[in-house]
Amino acid sequence: MKMIAMAVPQAGAKLERVEREIPSPGAGELLLRVHACGVCHSDAMIIQGHWPGLQYPRIPGHEVIGTIESLGPNVRGWSIGDRAGVGWFGGACGHCEHCRRGNQFACKSGAAVTGGTRDGGYATHMLADASAVAHVPTELDQVEAAPLLCAGITTFNALRNCGAQPGDLVAIHGVGGLGHLGIQFSARFGFRTVAVNRGRDKEALARSLGAHAYIDSDAGDVAEALQKLGGAKAIIATVTNADAMQAIVGGLGPNGTMMVIGAVGAFPVNTLDLLGKRAAVKGWYSGVATDSEDTLAFSQLHGIHSTNEIFPLEQAQAAYDRMMSGKARFRVVLKMD
Repeated sequence: MKMIAMAVPQAGAKLERVEREIPSPGAGELLLRVHACGVCHSDAMIIQGHWPGLQYPRIPGHEVIGTIESLGPNVRGWSIGDRAGVGWFGGACGHCEHCRRGNQFACKSGAAVTGGTRDGGYATHMLADASAVAHVPTELDQVEAAPLLCAGITTFNALRNCGAQPGDLVAIHGVGGLGHLGIQFSARFGFRTVAVNRGRDKEALARSLGAHAYIDSDAGDVAEALQKLGGAKAIIATVTNADAMQAIVGGLGPNGTMMVIGAVGAFPVNTLDLLGKRAAVKGWYSGVATDSEDTLAFSQLHGIHSTNEIFPLEQAQAAYDRMMSGKARFRVVLKMD
């Protein structure tokens, strides 16, 4: 029996179907039988060759839900048949200064990237470092759970580290693949949640997900609109547009923090505005395996769901193109079975 995968042979190339021998896990590794894998915008960095030091061919995919098929030597805490998930974080050295202080995501040896520095989940099987694997509640649907391992963990982790307390005003900037989950998490945390998006077409959806208010960024000054609501204790910036990020920073209230989780490159910030409010703009890494477990457990407890378009594995190129078009509502997931 062989595994089937959709691999990118070289930077910028189309995904190709390949068959390989099913690998055996090495020391500290697990072999997963993949059931579902999300197709994330970050996969473009791998497929287009924008991530430094990539080696090809490479199997993308870092929103992986599967079951354990075999264990490598020295693996404890896992059994064959366990449900497991793997996100962007693919493992760390465990012994550098950053790892020893609990900052494995910033490993000095370079934290592994699932689907980037090692093969990922656009496949029927994959190897994973045991330290990067999360336990998945059996009650969660495998397709709905897959996006929680990147879009979910990123918004969940940013929200619980943004400094807001229940009742504080929190803006979710963008009602898309990240934002539709961010609204749900924010409302369940007890934050006064404001959804911010261009146009009014997503207002009803945002309110149904838990938003208490909605701001149309096309209708006027979005920062001024947030200030009229009292100023945001936190802004979770999920958009991928630098001008939109620049426009909303002024909506922070005193001691407010803008958590940037959308990759846009550089955008200017008025430092006088930050100084006057003691406000901050901060980037946020998605998280490690324990953060994934917290995200999954919280989602199960509070009934948080991703909205997905589903494709079979061998249509991974069409799934990727759909995701990149920006027309998917809201995540795209490959289903292997």
